[in-house]
Amino acid sequence: MKWNNHKEYEGKHAFMSPSNYHWLNYTDIVFESRYYSQYSQLIGTTIHQLAHDCISSRMKLSKHDIHIVQMYLWKAFIPKDAYDANRILTTLVPFVNDAIGFHMSSEILLFYNEFCFGTADAISYSDYDKTLRIHDLKSGLNPADMRQCHIYAALFCLEYNINPKKLKLIECRIYQNLEEQPVLVDQPSADYIQEIMDYIQLRSKNIESYLEREGR
Repeated sequence: MKWNNHKEYEGKHAFMSPSNYHWLNYTDIVFESRYYSQYSQLIGTTIHQLAHDCISSRMKLSKHDIHIVQMYLWKAFIPKDAYDANRILTTLVPFVNDAIGFHMSSEILLFYNEFCFGTADAISYSDYDKTLRIHDLKSGLNPADMRQCHIYAALFCLEYNINPKKLKLIECRIYQNLEEQPVLVDQPSADYIQEIMDYIQLRSKNIESYLEREGR
């Protein structure tokens, strides 16, 4: 048997793949919903890139800039029926404008070690004011957990050798689905951030012991 060559699709996954056989039972409504939902991750990546470009260039957005959202998503080959541009813009405008107003940096990778690192959507630190701000942008509908921002705060303190107890303010914000809810704001205590820092260090040592046990 001479098999056909499909190298361009190797490593990719089809929407109607045999391994995801549940689509056999989808109704028309569910099938359409699941088809468009496959773009959710790409939409999130694209919107974060748009936010990063605006913050980096200090270009504020307004409610009239829906064409910018549409252009970015169009360039990413995302079908129009996969997103609600107005809903995205409603959340994007305050996230971008607040980040610019607080003189924050965008898409900053915070690194403790190879086992624990992550990229903050927007972050700023003032040594003069002893203030740390971390803002997170969520494009999905599933409720976000503020602990993600808390971990970013702990990572920042670990990487830059900052004692959280010497900070006057640690403020974390989540921008998500702002058509239906306000910006989520939290000011975690220094003791709590220190607990996360200690936990990161403890679990890092655990992983190192696993690797030593395996002779790596």
